[in-house]
Amino acid sequence: MKQATDVSFTDFNYLRQLVHEHSAVVLYADKTYLAELHLQPIAESTGFASITDLITHLRTQPFSSLHVQVIEALVTNETSFFRDIYPFEALKRFVLPELVKIRAIERSLNIWCAACSNGQEPYSIAMLIREHFPMLASWSVRLIASDFSNKVLTRARQGSYNQLEIQRGLPKPLRDRYFQKREGNWQIKDEIRQMVEFHQINLMQSWLSLPQIDVIFLRNALIYFDLTTKKDLLKKVKQQLRPNGYLFLGSGETTISLDDSFERVQLDKSTCYRLHNKT
Repeated sequence: MKQATDVSFTDFNYLRQLVHEHSAVVLYADKTYLAELHLQPIAESTGFASITDLITHLRTQPFSSLHVQVIEALVTNETSFFRDIYPFEALKRFVLPELVKIRAIERSLNIWCAACSNGQEPYSIAMLIREHFPMLASWSVRLIASDFSNKVLTRARQGSYNQLEIQRGLPKPLRDRYFQKREGNWQIKDEIRQMVEFHQINLMQSWLSLPQIDVIFLRNALIYFDLTTKKDLLKKVKQQLRPNGYLFLGSGETTISLDDSFERVQLDKSTCYRLHNKT
């Protein structure tokens, strides 16, 4: 079996530049273990004797699907069902009840999970809607999920999870109601899977394919970007968010000192953001 090799400072700097140029994600200098962990399987499957040989090839060849594969491996983030439960509680107890009243005449609602990874976040929201807001079945509801990586989107669309992924955050009653055991994994039922539409979107590029959004989940993404990119992203969020809409960020993220168009809203144990009223 081929063994992983240490990634040199020079090689990792090349990878950092490659990732930043194509995704705007900042890989910090102390994250060489990410390359050693995620690139060894790629090196083996593509016939390179080591990660070093793989990187040497990338350096000398025009940008290709192999470069994309490497970038996706380095920027893919971990996720889980109902991760950091409080935003989902806020969505259930405050945000959706309010929006249901505000949008009662048009009966339309758009929710976007950006950087959705393997799909646990949007499927968590879909289950929450199915459980607690049956009236929305007659509305026009778009639950949009996107990610930079086509690889994770393929997994997300399949909606198949292993035992470890299922055990992380998913209550057993929801597992029993909305999943079925299939070939050793847990397959989400079509009634939930079909509630979510998945799109490949690089957050740095155009969002023109998206409608105006009522609730944006952009959680645990800003932390990977530099200051300028964070400000640019929030400017785009500002243009995409409907009046009275909500933005959810990760627990360690904020709009403060980045964009004063947003106001911080505390909903029990969850923090989210809204655009300041223009009146």
